[in-house]
Amino acid sequence: MKIKAAVVHQEGAPFVMEEVDLAPPRAGELLIKIVACGVCHTDAKSRDGYFTPFPAVLGHEGAGIVEAVGPNTEGFAAGDHVVLSYPYCCECDNCRKGRPYYCYRSTELSFFGKFKDGYSPLSQNGASINTFFGQSSFATYAVVPTANAIKVDADIDLGLLAPLGCGIQTGAGAVINALNPQKEDSVVVFGTGTVGLSAIMGAVVVGCKKIIAVDILDTRLEIAREYGATDVVNSKSEADVAAVIKELTDGKGADYALDTTGVEACTLAALKCLHTGGKGACVAASKKLTFDPAPSYFIGRSWSYLIEGEAVPQTFIPQMIDWYKQGRFPIDRMISFYSFEQINQAFDDTKSGIATKAVLKMPD
Repeated sequence: MKIKAAVVHQEGAPFVMEEVDLAPPRAGELLIKIVACGVCHTDAKSRDGYFTPFPAVLGHEGAGIVEAVGPNTEGFAAGDHVVLSYPYCCECDNCRKGRPYYCYRSTELSFFGKFKDGYSPLSQNGASINTFFGQSSFATYAVVPTANAIKVDADIDLGLLAPLGCGIQTGAGAVINALNPQKEDSVVVFGTGTVGLSAIMGAVVVGCKKIIAVDILDTRLEIAREYGATDVVNSKSEADVAAVIKELTDGKGADYALDTTGVEACTLAALKCLHTGGKGACVAASKKLTFDPAPSYFIGRSWSYLIEGEAVPQTFIPQMIDWYKQGRFPIDRMISFYSFEQINQAFDDTKSGIATKAVLKMPD
């Protein structure tokens, strides 16, 4: 079938609206009418040459309605509302152990442009077009493996639910699933974009007694307060962020820290602000990270780099939706909607900070 898609033809090029061919779903696959798709920093990195080969259709926070199911495919039916999330092989040890976020083929299936059997359902003028995260949801329709799809209630706008598939899941999951703080604990979140605010929401759901937000913009820190941060620190105006955090935690240091920026100064400050026995993590790859030969701030601390907040989408996305319905997870407050044709503007506004979480609405 002919669909409309935002195609990237070469590194750093803008998204171009073009007609693309989409093959019908095979066994174990679904045809999804995309209703909305979130704009994520990972899309921007891939557009600019991070892993994904070109030409490609990006987009990995899709949400839509099942239009058709492939032969011998169970568990879904036409009309189901779904949120799309990350791909995994369903076959490796980690997948079989219930840890699909650490699928052995995660990088390949997300970034290398093909499904696990080397296939792409996308083409143009007879030439294959590369997929992204097993969904390529910057398009009016997508064909996806069933593992990518999570059925959701039909009573909530899919535009609000689309970002749950990656950015919001990553932030909230990093706190709730990976760091796993308790009510009496302190949590520090570096960066207050979509992932950082989602982490703060996760800490609020847990009921952490102290939630400290760190950013370079006072405007974003005020938003973090609205989301539940008990304290804020402007890292641009403070010479020693870790020292300030230790003061805010009665001199001992924080129990948990999450870096959502991947910026070396933030990663090191996150490590330094932890007390001995503290636990920290990062959800963004650092371009550079240099430690002292024997850094005292690393002794007794644990640090990890997380994928997708260690969340299993089939259970965690419905859980986040329940929190939203209860008024405990205000995802709607961070979302700005754009038409599909405004995709390049949505990326520009996200980069400049005008939009916290841009979501594209597809034409009817």
